[in-house]
Amino acid sequence: MLKHIYIIIVGTLLAAGISTRLHAQNPARQLQNATNRFTQGGPAGASGDSLLHRTGLEDSITIRFRFIDSSRFQLFDSSVKDFTKRFPVPWHYVTLGNFGTAAENRLFSPEMKSGWDHGFHALDIYNFTLAETKFYNTTRPFTDLNYVVGSVAEQMIQILHTQNVKPNWNVAVQYRLIFSPGTFQNQNTAHSNYRFTSWYQSKNKRYQNFFVILGNKLTSGENGGIKDDANYLDSSTFTENRFIIPTQLGPRQEQSRNFFGTSITTGTKYTNATYLMRQQYDFGQKDSIIVNDTTVVPLFYPRVRFEHTISYNTYKYRFDDKYVNTQDTNYYSRNYDIDLPARPDTFFRRDYWKELFNDFSIYQFPDAKNSQQFIKVGASFQVLKGDFDTGLVKNSYTNLWLHGEYRNKTRDRKWDIEAFGSFYLSGLNAGDYNAHISLKRLITERIGYLQVGFENTNRKPSFVFDTTSSFYLDQPIELNKENSTHIFGALEQPRQRLRISGDYYLVSNYTYLRDYYKVAQASALFNVLRINVEKDFKLGHKGWHWRTWIVFQQKIGDAELNLPLISTRNQIAYDGNLGFKNLLISLGFEVRYFTPYKANNYSPLQGQFFYQDEEKISMRSPEVSTYVHFRIKQFTNYLRIENLNAFSFETGRFTGNNILLPNYPSPGFQIKVGVFWTFVN
Repeated sequence: MLKHIYIIIVGTLLAAGISTRLHAQNPARQLQNATNRFTQGGPAGASGDSLLHRTGLEDSITIRFRFIDSSRFQLFDSSVKDFTKRFPVPWHYVTLGNFGTAAENRLFSPEMKSGWDHGFHALDIYNFTLAETKFYNTTRPFTDLNYVVGSVAEQMIQILHTQNVKPNWNVAVQYRLIFSPGTFQNQNTAHSNYRFTSWYQSKNKRYQNFFVILGNKLTSGENGGIKDDANYLDSSTFTENRFIIPTQLGPRQEQSRNFFGTSITTGTKYTNATYLMRQQYDFGQKDSIIVNDTTVVPLFYPRVRFEHTISYNTYKYRFDDKYVNTQDTNYYSRNYDIDLPARPDTFFRRDYWKELFNDFSIYQFPDAKNSQQFIKVGASFQVLKGDFDTGLVKNSYTNLWLHGEYRNKTRDRKWDIEAFGSFYLSGLNAGDYNAHISLKRLITERIGYLQVGFENTNRKPSFVFDTTSSFYLDQPIELNKENSTHIFGALEQPRQRLRISGDYYLVSNYTYLRDYYKVAQASALFNVLRINVEKDFKLGHKGWHWRTWIVFQQKIGDAELNLPLISTRNQIAYDGNLGFKNLLISLGFEVRYFTPYKANNYSPLQGQFFYQDEEKISMRSPEVSTYVHFRIKQFTNYLRIENLNAFSFETGRFTGNNILLPNYPSPGFQIKVGVFWTFVN
């Protein structure tokens, strides 16, 4: 199946490249490109973070993108300082140890979205999502090829191709494949993501059409952690091969590095798909710019916009243990109070969802020449169909809600105001609401930007905590709506390369799991204070820098919630070109650390992190990596040697694995090489 996908993608890219190369040689096409650049605000070469490719012709590539809920155009970031911008796992997340496994944010981040939520988020960071989907506008066909390979055959392949079929119509296709066999038994992962976008605007600028198809197939082996009845990590028997350490779930198997032959014997299988179309029609005033005697560029300033969005979405969440009869079935009775037959063939749980979403909204633009200022009101209707317990239970639900929004980014770029809210009138989530306001102001060039904000959300707990779900294993309990208040502020000083931010959360009825499957709700009010500091220090005048990220968190109250007091990431690096004109390089070493705390444990069956208060997790030593990142024109390379701290002087090998979660060690010493290559036709 994957081979066929590759053939289709490569064939599509070759055909697109041939046809657009012929287009690029057409003088009329060059005039259209020049006109398009003029109307879209000028060439991308005006920014240091743009992609500019000279071809000998009079025009160069101008490529920009926007998101579906924003009309602001952005440019690609071509810096090479931060590998996490190219990698799905943020620095403040902790995984089960293998790339592609369940991941949890170490920073407190309660759900601040009202309405229906399925509740399965442990693999979210590996998803393509609608919110981060980009819609491009480019004067030349553009292709981005990514390949990352790591120790133990860990691999990530990504392909992006976008081009303007016509000056007012862009299409893009993106595909990503993640594969990792894992350092430990039954922890292999295989994820695939795809996305297709189309953005069309009529010649008179009145009509726009956005179309998105995206899907994610995430499969991750679950081993329940290594067995803790012996000190396996420090045993000389397992020094050379960590893969043979016994685990709590899954059969004993040989490690496979076959990129196309991955099978998950015991694990989670999450798939989701989105099919969306948004149409907009504007009423306003016409204008034009006379370029020369024969060229007139039409302009249009919207005053009122009508918008309709329709989407169909599917969500499938499954846990499957095909080899339950070959292992200790007491794992399920011990941790989940589930008594299985003497020799069961398989153990299976699933929740399937289908969602149909319709929204109608009206915009009003107070300032005709500032599309970044608008008032929006609308109504949404949602139909949900759930299939639980292997088809034995099927339920239908609906939701109807109103929403409103005000945004204003002033033309002098001094003020950035954002306010929005929604209220659920009827249906499954009747009474849910959320309100958000954020004000950002440029004080002075010397002081920088000041931002303050407030948001409040009242929501029904995620559906995984509903007794109807196949993953609800506890005795039924009555749950109240969660209420979370978030007050935040930030000071950004670009000249000093400094950002200080603060977040204060006030939470009631916080819903969570404890003891693998038991549902609990913290009815008492509790607070969480978080302070973030990001600073780039210059070390002398020769390109050396110390970049630091520090996060302080403190809980106040009796809620069953544990957080690391301090999490930090630091880089000592050289940034420059070493005297070579076309070279941009960043090299140095990186250190990550978090203070000891009673980290959450993980429930494989439900795909949820849960509270535990028995084992304190303490790093043996800070995580240390060294790296060389460089870019030469359209070619970017990342070379990283990670977890150097795993070296043990006693064994002379890299066996000093950190424990990040109870019974889940880090993979230890790793080498990663990433190659990123862009092509312009």
